[in-house]
Amino acid sequence: MVARTELARFLRERRALLRPDAVGLPPGGPRRTPGLRREEVAELANMSVDYYVRLEQARGPHPSARILDALTAALRLDAAERLHLFRLAGASPTPPAGPVRRVRPYVSALLHRMPEAAAVVTDAGYDVIGWNPLAAALLGDLRAHPNLARRRFLGEAPIASSAYEEFGAVAVSRLRAAAVRYPRDRRLGSLLAELHAGSEEFRQIWASDPVRSPGHRVKTIDHPSAGRLRLNCDVLAVPDDDQQVVFVTADPGSRTARAFKALA
Repeated sequence: MVARTELARFLRERRALLRPDAVGLPPGGPRRTPGLRREEVAELANMSVDYYVRLEQARGPHPSARILDALTAALRLDAAERLHLFRLAGASPTPPAGPVRRVRPYVSALLHRMPEAAAVVTDAGYDVIGWNPLAAALLGDLRAHPNLARRRFLGEAPIASSAYEEFGAVAVSRLRAAAVRYPRDRRLGSLLAELHAGSEEFRQIWASDPVRSPGHRVKTIDHPSAGRLRLNCDVLAVPDDDQQVVFVTADPGSRTARAFKALA
């Protein structure tokens, strides 16, 4: 009974934190309490209102994994909250449907607080899902060619780099891990099939099963307009969303730092 009570409390607390406009619903008139109404959560989760009400009142049956996944989506839970929901329900977590492909507002704001650094956010499949202006000037058209693995192995919008070989192993290591975590994600599956079909190098690195972790690296690239640039690359993990923020900086007073100012 304790677990059901804790599950009910968690659902009520999460519901109270959500605004209708944050989940694509109209305001729906004055509200006596903050957050979504129970019937709105039930609608978003594609379940009956009665069933959801019983869950919030600790009277319902143990919800299935399918129900818990529906509640995860309806209540906009992140990875840690989703895991907590499954634990409260006494269920084994199913693999997430796919990588998180939205950038949290505080992460997006961070990109623009460092005007002298190029910064991008990548999801678990190496899609660039957020960037600042200097990153766009440095890396080219990120809207047309947003995936760094495609750029690396398939030659999309390439920039010559001294660290391309090393990045190949890092990228494959991360993509192999993503394939295990998100086996049902069609977008990721399509990317991996494309890379296997289009790159012998990718197939060879994949077969070697490399283990790499992000960290500080120094790279030299040949930029089409700024020339040769020496870059410092540092990665900040966003573990709740399985994302990485990559910061690219130049040594103070260097020719690369002056080129950054011109690019910006």
